[in-house]
Order: sequence, then structure tokens, then C-alpha cells
Amino acid sequence: MRFSLLAVSVAVATTAAVLSVPAASARPPAGGVTVLPLTAARRGAVQGAELAPRGTGGFALVGVSWDDPGAAPAATVEVRTRSTATGRWSDWRTLATDEEDRPDTDSPEGGGGGGSGSGGRGRGATAPLWVGPSDGVAVRAATGGRPLPAGLRAELVDPGADPAPAAARARAGEGPRPGIVTRSGWGADETLREPDFQYTGPVRVVFVHHTDTTNDYACADAPKIIRAIYQYHVKSNGWRDLGYNFLVDKCGTIYEGRAGGVAQPVLGAHTLGFNTDSAGVAALGTYVSGAVPQAQVDGIAKLAAWKLGLTGRDAAGTTTLVSASDGSRYRKGTTVTFNAVSGHRDAFNTECPGEALYGRLDGIRSWAAHLQGR
Repeated sequence: MRFSLLAVSVAVATTAAVLSVPAASARPPAGGVTVLPLTAARRGAVQGAELAPRGTGGFALVGVSWDDPGAAPAATVEVRTRSTATGRWSDWRTLATDEEDRPDTDSPEGGGGGGSGSGGRGRGATAPLWVGPSDGVAVRAATGGRPLPAGLRAELVDPGADPAPAAARARAGEGPRPGIVTRSGWGADETLREPDFQYTGPVRVVFVHHTDTTNDYACADAPKIIRAIYQYHVKSNGWRDLGYNFLVDKCGTIYEGRAGGVAQPVLGAHTLGFNTDSAGVAALGTYVSGAVPQAQVDGIAKLAAWKLGLTGRDAAGTTTLVSASDGSRYRKGTTVTFNAVSGHRDAFNTECPGEALYGRLDGIRSWAAHLQGR
């Protein structure tokens, strides 16, 4: 399949659609998600159409969502965005359509009702893409012969303004607990999430992820990226809160993720089938290849040492969890042995947290155990 900049050429054997994005609504005054319904268009025997990029309000993260979280998305979803800094349009970029960082299927935010962002149930969605300050978007999709899922829409996320500098440096703990930037520190809008908290049993495994977003960010911009991911998880995916329990930027700064208390075993939405009795920590960036910043590795190790140490877990040891979903790497009800510090790919058929970061997990386990005095 070959795409020109403004047109789609598709073999007759493949059903395809270019999704035309209407003009954007006004920019949210203090950050937010602009929702743009997508309209399928076809032309002649070869099903495809031209797509002219459209101007929008400001945003910095983009994704595409659809009504049914269990429905298959389009086989290929691509976006172009216009930079507010340069006025130039980006190349077409592919949105990952296999979003496995998510709640367990039978949980309220996994599609069983209760997600605050979509009228009580989750939505299907691509992974979000951080694009930086932008004011224009174009979207196209190919279905690979499948029907388009209902309710396709572009999700343009404006992370809003940074909190005051003093708040951004707030720390949630002292002593053996590592410094953690609180939710107020990174500017979380607490009115977005569900007001109550959900807890599991003691944390026995820390699952390491990468956010699969850009590595080309200033660490001062990490709070913006986290606010954008937060809004996408709640408003676009329909989850109760940010999916990850913690995030670590490339400078090693640790951020509180899902609300409920950093020392508490908060139920997250990060590892399908194994969100119970675990914590998810996401490295901001993409680590399929290339070097992982040492500061980020150290930050993950410090967090794992403390979080697992709260209940006396050896960061270099192993433990067992029971799968809660057939959608994971293991059938529901299967007892699985994991390293106390594991990669997302250990629980799901994914390359997350990327080959480069996954290759550092042995060192993270060893250093975390050392920090525990083992």
C-alpha cells in the first residue's frame, strides 16, 4: 500500500478509508481534549480519498479512539501534524494500534462500566503520540479488509499550563523513599479522574514499561507529557485515571501516576491480566534500540527497591501472580512466576519496554536489591 501526501492509493482487494477531520472546536482554556469525529470517504472502484490537512486549536498529543474497546481498530492509522513553532507539517507517522497498556477486560474501566471519560465505559484507542505544540492535524486509516469500528474520532490533547515552579519541585517522601514528584507537582487536574481509589493486595511485581513516545524532550517538559497522557487515558480511553502507577523521565525524576497514595497498592491499568498485586512504572520515551539514559535506569531501580521493600520483597527475587485475562500472554486463571522486577513483555506479547530497556532489567534488579541492603 502506498500513500501520497494528500491521497490514498489502495489495491482493490483491500478495503481502505481516508478519514477526513472537520475543523476543530475552540481550544480548551486550561488544557483538555478536543474530540474530532472522523468521516469515511471513498472514490470510485479504488476506495480511498484525498485528505487536506486541517487547522485546529492547540494540542501536543494525538491519538484515535473508537466506541467498542473490544473491536479491532483499523489496520493502519497515520497522522500528520503542524508545528506551531515552525508552521511546517510533519511526515506521516503511524499510531500504534495494539494498545496493551490497559485495564483488565472485566474491570469497569476495561469496558465493564465506570470509566469517567466515556459515559461509564472504556473506549478502544491507539497508543497516544506526543507531537509537541501543534495547531493542525490530518488522519488516514486502512482497514485491511475489515469494517471500520464505530465512533472513530481524533483525540487532540492540550496538556495545559505548567504549575508554579515551587509546586513542580514538591516531593512526596523523605528518608529511604526516593524523591517523587506528586500529582500536584506535575499539575494533575483532579476533577478529571474518578474520585475514589481502588487497591489490590501487596505489590509483588513491578512491571517496567516505556511510553513509546518521543525521546526528544526536555526534562522540564516531562510534566506536560504526563498531563497529556493522563487526559488521553481518562478522556479518550475512558479509564478512571492515569494507567501507570509511576513514571520516570530521562533525567531520573520519578513522578506519581495513578492517584491513591504512592505507598499504597493502587490498582493500575498498565499490564493486561496482571494489574492486581503489581505496580506499573513507565519510562518516558521509546527504547526499542539505542541507549537508555543511566539516570532513568537509576530512577527505576530506586523506585523498585522502595516499592517492593515496603512489604519486604527482594527486588532480585521471584514471585507468582494469577492471570486475570485471556487477552494477556497467559490464559485467565494461570499461575505465572515473574521476576520481582519484570518487563511488560513478560506478561503480554509486546516488545514493551523495548529491547534496549528490557536488556537493562538485570542490572536494575541487582542495583535495587543492593539499595535494599541485600
